[in-house]
Amino acid sequence: MCGRFTLRSSMPAVAAEFDVDVPETALLLFNIAPTQQVSAVRVVEDDRRALCSLRWGLVPQWADDLAVGNRMINARADSVATKPAFRQAFASRRCLVVADGFYEWQRGGRQKQPYYFRLRDDRPFGFAGLWERWSKGGQTVESCTIITTEPNELVAPLHDRMPVILPHDAYDLWLSPRTQEIELLQSLLQPYASDQMVGYPVSTRVNRSAYNEPDCIRPQTDEKVSPPVGRERTLFD
Repeated sequence: MCGRFTLRSSMPAVAAEFDVDVPETALLLFNIAPTQQVSAVRVVEDDRRALCSLRWGLVPQWADDLAVGNRMINARADSVATKPAFRQAFASRRCLVVADGFYEWQRGGRQKQPYYFRLRDDRPFGFAGLWERWSKGGQTVESCTIITTEPNELVAPLHDRMPVILPHDAYDLWLSPRTQEIELLQSLLQPYASDQMVGYPVSTRVNRSAYNEPDCIRPQTDEKVSPPVGRERTLFD
């Protein structure tokens, strides 16, 4: 699954990665949690990409209240096209949830150990996501979910799922409302190449969803989930 992630990249880096207009300033988010607002890219009028803010935890149009979204933070790649909560959004409301890393926890012992995963080049990227617009009692909320798939070799020792990180050259296909071929779309929902990622243990302070400080992603030790060839540079080298 994907239950926490980060977005600490500069706005120029986000603009370059997704070809969107961005605000001049943005918060540095080291511990994004479900029900919070997240940044996402979607297609609007004239096939333009736009950066928007969505509530994390998809609320289907038929839901009675927002609490349904608390259970919809992730959608499985193998059932997203058919599950009633997601199939309409999968057909026509796909988005890229903007991120630059995510957390996963290693079970065992009295306290689970968090690990942080990011791309080797530490650039921002897009999770494959879906969005929905829910309205009731005069309230309108736009929300999203992150699609998960089988883990790559780096994440597998910790969990049996990982978020789908789409390669840059798949953005147009995923975002286009004209793309309707289910098999083609599902072919994009693959584990990201493990040799293009790094992961390392971090402080258990990240276990508190309210904690949002740079040391959330500071390596706890030099040990990596999967030892690389030679020494891997970290953000703090």
